[in-house]
Amino acid sequence: MRVFHVQPGSVSETAGLPMLLPAKGFLWVACGRREFELEHGHVQAALQVMGGTTLVDLHVSDLLNNQLPSHYDYTSKYDILVFRRLAAGQAETDIAQPGAVLTEHVKRGGPPVLRRIDTSPVGFAVFDRVLLTVHPAGCGVLDQYSTRLLTSAGVAPRAVGGGLPSSPADLMLRIVNQMVDGYLDLRRELTRQLDHWQSELLHPKTRFTNWNSLLDARISLHHLDEICEDQRSALQDWLEALEDWDANEAIGGHRGLELLKVRSRDVLEHIERVVHHVRRLEQNAETAVQMHFSAQSNRTNDIMRTLTALTAVFLPLNLIAGIFGMNFEFIPFIHDRTGFWWAMGSMVAVAVGLSVYFWRKRYLRSSSGR
Repeated sequence: MRVFHVQPGSVSETAGLPMLLPAKGFLWVACGRREFELEHGHVQAALQVMGGTTLVDLHVSDLLNNQLPSHYDYTSKYDILVFRRLAAGQAETDIAQPGAVLTEHVKRGGPPVLRRIDTSPVGFAVFDRVLLTVHPAGCGVLDQYSTRLLTSAGVAPRAVGGGLPSSPADLMLRIVNQMVDGYLDLRRELTRQLDHWQSELLHPKTRFTNWNSLLDARISLHHLDEICEDQRSALQDWLEALEDWDANEAIGGHRGLELLKVRSRDVLEHIERVVHHVRRLEQNAETAVQMHFSAQSNRTNDIMRTLTALTAVFLPLNLIAGIFGMNFEFIPFIHDRTGFWWAMGSMVAVAVGLSVYFWRKRYLRSSSGR
C-alpha cells in the first residue's frame, strides 16, 4: 500500500495509512487488489475517520472483483468508478468471464501486440479529500503515475501549480487518461500487423494460412470494442454526475469544477478515439477477408473462362475427327491421298481462328492482364 499527500506545490509519500486528514491538500491511497482484500478492515476504519463514512459492502465487492466491466456509481459521500484499463501487461486471470475473454483468446493466437493489452479493472473511490485506488497485481499505471507525481514535486512552484492535481477527482481523471493513452501507444504496431495480413490476403501469389490468428484478432478487436463501450458509458455517467456537484473548496471552486468537466470531456474524447480506431481495424479485417474471397472467386472465374475457351477450340476438332472416323465406305476425301492433309489443315485453321477470336474477346487472358 502506498499513500501520497498531495498539496499545492508539493507531493510526499507517507510511510503508512494515516488516521487523520492533513491540514491542506488530499490523500491518495493506492493498494493492490489482494492487499485491499486483506486490509480492507483497516482501510475502512481510516476512511470512516478521514471521509466520514465507509465503503458500502457492494462497492467493496466491486473493487475486489477482477472481472467487473467499467461502470460508475455514487453515494452522498463518495463516488465509485471501475475502469478497465487498456495497458501493456498481463492480466490477473485468464478465466473465461466477460471481462477476461480478450486475454484468453489472444493467448491462443492473434497479433503479438494484442497479447500485451491487459484489460484488468482498476477501482476508484473518490471522497472529498481522499482518493482510494485498487489496482491489479503488477500495475504499471500505478508505478508510472506515482513516479511522475513525485518527480513533479521537484519542479518550480509556478510550474507545479499547473501540473499537480488539485483534487481527488482530478487525480482520478489523470490516471484514467493515462490508462486510455496506453492503448493509443500500441495502435501503430497493431495497425502495421493487420496491414501486413491484408497484403498477404490480397497478394495473388501468396497462399494465406494464418486464419486462426486472423480469427483471434477479429474476436479480440470485438471484445476491445465492448470494453471501450463500457468505458465510454462509465465516463458519460460520471460527466452527468458532475453536473450536480457543488463548487466547493475541496475541488477548487467554480474553476476547479469547470476544469474537472473539461478534463472529463478530454478523457471521453480519448476513449472515442480508441473506439474509432478499434472499429476501423475490425472493419478493415472484415473487409480484407471479403476482398480475399472476392479475389479468389475472380481467379477461379478466370481459370474457368480459359478452360471453357480451350474446350470451345477443341470441340470443332473433335467434330471433324468424329465425322472422318465414321464407319462408312463412301466419305469425301476418305480415299484421297490429300484427304488427311485437308482434314488436318481445316482443323488447324478452325483452331487458329477460334483462338484468335477468343483472344480478341479476352477470353484467354486473366483479369490482371487486362
